Amino acid sequence: MRRIRVRSLVDGNLPRSPFPPSKGSTLMALTITPLTVSACSSFTVSASGAPTTAVNATFTYDGVPPQTVAVTAGTAGPVTFTATGSGAQLVVVVYTNAGGAVVGADAGTVTVTAVPAGTLSTTLTTVGGITTAATTLTCPAGLSGLNGTITYTLPGGATVTATVTNGVVATVPLGVSLQPGQSVGVSFTPAAGTCSACTFAPITVTVPVQATCSVVVLPVFAPVSVGQAVQVTAIVTCGGSPVAGATVTFNGGTSPVPVTTNALGIATGLLTFGTAGTATVTATVTAAGTSCSCSGVVSLPITILVQQSGSGPLQALPACWRVNVPFPLPNLFTATLSAKVTPATAGVTVTFSVGGQVVGTAVTDATGTATFNANLSLLQILSGTYTASATVNGTPVQATGTLTPCLPPV
Repeated sequence: MRRIRVRSLVDGNLPRSPFPPSKGSTLMALTITPLTVSACSSFTVSASGAPTTAVNATFTYDGVPPQTVAVTAGTAGPVTFTATGSGAQLVVVVYTNAGGAVVGADAGTVTVTAVPAGTLSTTLTTVGGITTAATTLTCPAGLSGLNGTITYTLPGGATVTATVTNGVVATVPLGVSLQPGQSVGVSFTPAAGTCSACTFAPITVTVPVQATCSVVVLPVFAPVSVGQAVQVTAIVTCGGSPVAGATVTFNGGTSPVPVTTNALGIATGLLTFGTAGTATVTATVTAAGTSCSCSGVVSLPITILVQQSGSGPLQALPACWRVNVPFPLPNLFTATLSAKVTPATAGVTVTFSVGGQVVGTAVTDATGTATFNANLSLLQILSGTYTASATVNGTPVQATGTLTPCLPPV
């Protein structure tokens, strides 16, 4: 404990006391321990050198209730105060005699370190027509003993309060359904008689505009034959970000095909058409419980040309994949991909693609058939189809063929 001696208020270096010194008194002094203290922490004050006629000493600090103790052998205290505010704080002791008259006074200072700044964080959620507010308090000095009230100020001025106990506040209904763009003021008031370990600046929280998801079906340029599965891809986004885990249902096929988007928001399905002509395809997305909740959002339609089976200048023949043995090999699977040009034409270069990646090229023979032995990865065989593309009589054409496991697949 450090003891300091502070000159009496009657000393010319401090504001002059209105109270005359008592005859026979010694040099009065205050001892403050510690001299520097954090706000909300305690410090002690004791006095010595009291006037000989003093029987009581009243200690006063920063507007808190004064404390009066008896003077014994010229000393009084110690008394304990809780530090508040920040900076140099004045501590005063006033001595009184048996008749209650003031016979002397003294003063000293304690330096108070301000409490740190805390933060308020509020989330507004509307469920069942009622908006609720959930607030979290963060305080570097800890939440223990942090008690008071959170006040929510609604549009129009009405208020709703929630009790804070040891830094924790329960979620409360605000009694209204707030609309996107409306704001709520949030403030913290310490409980009476408590010392808040952090200061909390009021905040304003705005109800966010609910983002809606969108779905786009990518065009299918290749002619499709009746009864032939064709790969269709849709991309689901929300505010420009991909939505994973959404259910996309492709429809204008023989039956709806539901698929789930991957981490990139991409959904791929196989559609089969039962009649020739122009088919319209749309995708409907439901994304409840994902990063962007929506239901029944429908894409713009795309058009697919469906031709009779076996017609068209280029056909991709059904293919199957096998396990590529013996191990180890750079590619786990192999498949023989074939395409046929009608009428039969030799010397036409055909490019084969699987899963959007070119795997190789082959040239048609006298029967108009091009064959290529492809090495495939796991992701490629999972696509379920492959694409053959060529230029026939000066016109670029494409065809899609199925890619299934060979029976047996080894």
